[in-house]
Amino acid sequence: MRLFGSKHSQQGSDQLKVIKIPIDDGLISLRGLSPKRLRFEVEYGLERGSTDNSFLFSDVNTGNSDHNYQTAILVHPPGATYSKEFIPALKNALKERIEKLQIIVGHVNPNRVNLLRELATLFPEVELFSSNPGAKLLKELWNQQKPNAFKNNSKGQQDIPSLPKIQIVRQEKEISTSSGHTICLIAAPTPRWPGGLIAFEKKLGLLMSDKFFAAHLCAPEWAEANSNNTEEDRRHFYECLMAPMATQVTTLVDKLETLDIQTLAPGHGPAISTSWRSLLNSYQRWGEAQQQGSLTVALLFASAYGNTAAIADALAQGVSRTGVLVESLNCEFTPADQLLKTIQRADGYLIGSPTLGGHAPTPIVSALGTLLSEGDRSKPVGIFGSFGWSGEALDLLESKLQDGGFKFGFEPIKIKFSPDMTTLKTISETGTQFARELKKQKRLLQKRTKGGLTESRSDPAVLALGRVVGSLSVLTARKNTEKETLSGAMVASWISQASFTPPGLTVAVAKDRAIETLLHRDDSFTLNVLSAGNEQKIMKQFLQPFAPGADRFSGVVLEHSPGGHPILPKALAWLECTVRQRIECGDHWLIYAEVDHGKVLDKEGVTAVHHRKSGANY
Repeated sequence: MRLFGSKHSQQGSDQLKVIKIPIDDGLISLRGLSPKRLRFEVEYGLERGSTDNSFLFSDVNTGNSDHNYQTAILVHPPGATYSKEFIPALKNALKERIEKLQIIVGHVNPNRVNLLRELATLFPEVELFSSNPGAKLLKELWNQQKPNAFKNNSKGQQDIPSLPKIQIVRQEKEISTSSGHTICLIAAPTPRWPGGLIAFEKKLGLLMSDKFFAAHLCAPEWAEANSNNTEEDRRHFYECLMAPMATQVTTLVDKLETLDIQTLAPGHGPAISTSWRSLLNSYQRWGEAQQQGSLTVALLFASAYGNTAAIADALAQGVSRTGVLVESLNCEFTPADQLLKTIQRADGYLIGSPTLGGHAPTPIVSALGTLLSEGDRSKPVGIFGSFGWSGEALDLLESKLQDGGFKFGFEPIKIKFSPDMTTLKTISETGTQFARELKKQKRLLQKRTKGGLTESRSDPAVLALGRVVGSLSVLTARKNTEKETLSGAMVASWISQASFTPPGLTVAVAKDRAIETLLHRDDSFTLNVLSAGNEQKIMKQFLQPFAPGADRFSGVVLEHSPGGHPILPKALAWLECTVRQRIECGDHWLIYAEVDHGKVLDKEGVTAVHHRKSGANY
């Protein structure tokens, strides 16, 4: 397997690389490898690096004995983040002279447009294949640029190549190559990627699915060896980006079921060749679980450079974690009747906007008008967005909704430029808090309707379940990233030893716990076991309601484990553990962890035990 890239990119294992992976005669994958986290969007939260997978069909030869040239097809090129490594690799792979380069654009964002501009400058004839919404975005973004993004020419104007010809794929379109490859292009619009376009090569059964079925993993191997090793990563990607649009994603998966698939090749992570059917089924199952929520939040947004969309993703992740359904709508591409129906049936509203030229985009202004005329004032609303130099769009949303009689579920989220990881974690917690309040109001309404006691709390089996006891502990975790430190804590009582060799335990963590994001495979934490008679003061600190992003350890005297996790000196004992497996159990994750270090702090103390009267609550 040959490595390509700039001299600088190959100096260390932490640098970007592009590798060439042969797939078939005339077909290779150019895979960009990033061992480190590239961006601070929530889907990169597992900190396992990433790949950016593109596919090159270089066998489309045309001409005669006097004039022989090559037409190549590039499917799903990466963003400009990889340009220094990707372009030399692409030139090396195209050994013959290129007369024409056809590019299949799977989704459109400013980073990818920047690389497309470079390709349009380098190759004499470029043709883009895009869905209709994708073409609209290409036209909008092509001439937008940051200062000094391109070298100024002699006239003082910035040198941007002309927008290439775009072939629009409205539903499906086929392209054939001289070696027998047939590429079927399928429009796959979603609110997050309205210009979505996937490619299916019929001879190999290769589905180049772009964002669908992806995972952020730095994986040089073409395909995963064991689906168990990547399941958590693909589930995390789904929960961060797919769950808020589960209805549209499930519909697309139903459509893909009709294809003769042999291998899934997503835009990020390794390909899936032996267990692709299981992954499609998982997407269906996860989608059905999302759509079972009895409460719905309408998430309305537009995003110019991806920053507002990143905030929307974090909010949606937080809401979805509680079991509340998020219905995500990109207002630039949503029909008026769909917007109206979504607003009318929602139990809460989230609306976000960038500020462009001192104004909100026209689609957001229209969506705001529909919300003001059709929204229910008894339901909470939240506003969010990003801005560069000013935030007039957010001021507009805030003032209009406030004057219209709406009540805000949280303080407006106003982010200058791009949110960092700490900010995204706080935003996600804000979404969770917003959804919890919705559920709380629904429970109160049900309690009044049913006269007090809910059926589950009086169920004899549930009452018996409450007699299962566990030790009272405080689970603490601290995670260092390249630029920031994230931390969290929670009171835990659903704990049990699980193995002797290696010594291990299980702890159940509710899906909507803020600390859950710090407890993925290979993460570590400390379990502080509390002492009977000395537990109340400690529990009071960690059972109090925390605002999103609040420091759980403020004012608490701490020591630290060998791995740097907080230890409570007044605990009975502590155990430092590494997460090895996560099992989904209804509304909780069951975390299995191996014990790495530990110590008894009070040899005379007795473990505090939590006695309950019902299994319907903690």
